[in-house]
Amino acid sequence: MLADALGPRGRRRVRLVSVGAMAVIAAVLVIAFRRLADTGQLDAARWEPLTEGAVIRFLLNGLLATLQVASVAMALAMVIGAALALGRLARTPVLRLVAGAYVEFFRGFPLLLLVLFAGLALPKYGLDLPVFWYLVLALVVYNSAILGEIFRAGILSLDKGQTEAAHALGFSYWQAMLTVVVPQAARRMVPAIVSQLITLLKDTSLGFVIAFPELLRRARNTGEFYQNPLQSYFAAALLYILVNLVLSRVARRLEIRQRRRYGAGAITVAGAEDLTVTAVQAEAANPRARSRRAPASRSQWTRWNTWWWPAARPAQR
Repeated sequence: MLADALGPRGRRRVRLVSVGAMAVIAAVLVIAFRRLADTGQLDAARWEPLTEGAVIRFLLNGLLATLQVASVAMALAMVIGAALALGRLARTPVLRLVAGAYVEFFRGFPLLLLVLFAGLALPKYGLDLPVFWYLVLALVVYNSAILGEIFRAGILSLDKGQTEAAHALGFSYWQAMLTVVVPQAARRMVPAIVSQLITLLKDTSLGFVIAFPELLRRARNTGEFYQNPLQSYFAAALLYILVNLVLSRVARRLEIRQRRRYGAGAITVAGAEDLTVTAVQAEAANPRARSRRAPASRSQWTRWNTWWWPAARPAQR
């Protein structure tokens, strides 16, 4: 626990503060609704275009384009992010240097500038692609750096005895990493990966700066055509919220499932700035505790290995 449990007086103060905060929020909402009503933003005529079939299809097509960009970008970013994580953990200094430079540079680079560079600068250098791929390229470059740190933190969170046991069985470094460490770390990384997918989905809204017809740009066009920008943006926000709620629910269910099946927690990453802290904390785990757990892990791997690999069984005397 980070603090002692609240006593009767503390709980009373918390209730009073909560009630006061709710009252302030309710008052702000009432004032906001009154201002909107006074300016005619709540009139039925402004909301009626959003009930037309053509407008609904127009916005849903924008949502479909958003989901397509997010799916393609996430798939490519995961592949590159996994390669970056393995490169940062490699024994070759050159690989570690190149992977680390990529991650540190693009992780701190503003995504909006990447989108503008991909959509405006690359065509001037002769790289002519559909606008779809300009946006995908910017999202992949940025999110692969973030996912690379998520993967590295997940790998480092495993007990060191797993790698030592694999080496004791004759596995090389890359064999141990690909067949022993990464499959176990993947189970812990699933909720964090889904959370990053939610962030990537929201980042697709930056495609409006390069005229990609995603959901936000189509909502803007709808608002300009029908003179109801507030209502159009509100409809787009609802679609974003619904999709993100579904993804959040999936991430939560995956986390609960992995805890029940494997008894392990997830790699929680609140933001890009927390990735380094997560990795450092994993690297700074107690070496004595790892050494005490390592023999048990080696014996466990030995029992499992002798079951499927007869050559690893000790010779009968």
